[in-house]
Amino acid sequence: MTKTSTAPVLSVRELNRATLARQSLLRRAGLSAKDAIEHLVGLQAQNVKPPYHALAARLEGFTPQELSAAMEAREVVRIVTLRSTLHTHTADDCLTLRPLVQAARERELYGFRTGLAGVDLDRLAVLGRELVEAEPRTMKQLREALHAEWPDADPAALAIAARCRLPLVQVTPRGLWGRSGQVALTTAEHWLGRPSEPAPAPDATVLRYLAAFGPASVKDMQTWAGLTRLREVFERLRPQLVTFADEHGVELFDLPDAPRPDADTPAPARLLPEFDNLLLSHADRSRVVSAEHKGRTWRGNQAYPTLLVDGFVAGVWRLEETGGRAVLTVEPFGTLTDRQRAEVTDEAGRMLAVLSGPKGSTAADIRFGTVVRG
Repeated sequence: MTKTSTAPVLSVRELNRATLARQSLLRRAGLSAKDAIEHLVGLQAQNVKPPYHALAARLEGFTPQELSAAMEAREVVRIVTLRSTLHTHTADDCLTLRPLVQAARERELYGFRTGLAGVDLDRLAVLGRELVEAEPRTMKQLREALHAEWPDADPAALAIAARCRLPLVQVTPRGLWGRSGQVALTTAEHWLGRPSEPAPAPDATVLRYLAAFGPASVKDMQTWAGLTRLREVFERLRPQLVTFADEHGVELFDLPDAPRPDADTPAPARLLPEFDNLLLSHADRSRVVSAEHKGRTWRGNQAYPTLLVDGFVAGVWRLEETGGRAVLTVEPFGTLTDRQRAEVTDEAGRMLAVLSGPKGSTAADIRFGTVVRG
């Protein structure tokens, strides 16, 4: 870890408030869904609903139909980018961020070398592009078509190679609010009707990351992006940045005019989706997850939607909709004060109202449960 003894020290609570301010989690922003996704440099989107939940927590006046319409209009897409995970990005970011992380996606193939023995990966990319641009293909269809060409290769490795070599987006209706659809893929260029941009220098992305997640260390940025060797980029940008240190002496970089609220700034309760980028975009997550609650929002590969109280992870929640009835159950990790419980109840009611949409539910309940997870 890079350490410094001269920069001003930011406490954990100061880092918490600074990050929450940039994430529109201290006060909801009046941005459009598309503009918010651009500012946040994408939203984690392994499942369909988390991007909708993430924006409901951050935006004033947000409706799920707004994001769904942007996706249907191809202004927003779902594509594997940062950390090799599925993200919702604006069309412009899709065409620039994917090239930025392409080398990292290529390195993933090292783990599949045995299954790809004898496979010409350049030819695979050409054939894969022809297949998905002729018509969107499911991973199963793509796997079978590629396996017919390379019968001695591992079918799963062939499909993964296509995903790593090509910028594959999930076509609608997958991802639309209130609609269902299996995952079908085509290239970003074909779906958006324009070519990808050349791989950009990472400088601008570093500045955007700091605007959405700072103050942050080099290692934080590398964790968020899934990239390495970014120290020289930060050094190049150092003259236009300010520096701080965390309580362990780790050097943090930031934009000079970015918000850094006081540590005692009120932070309202918020309900975040599973895999929210707030929880995944720093090497040191103590600014939002205390040591006592580390790992409590996960079980194996399963992540749970997260409750924030006073800006920090304080529990999990779930939403169940059956027979026209919506039930939102909050499971705090500890005892909430009367004021905190009322605040969580108000936020849960707002979330239910936003997510119910025009069709609504015949009834909605908010319940408090006890966490039995570990």
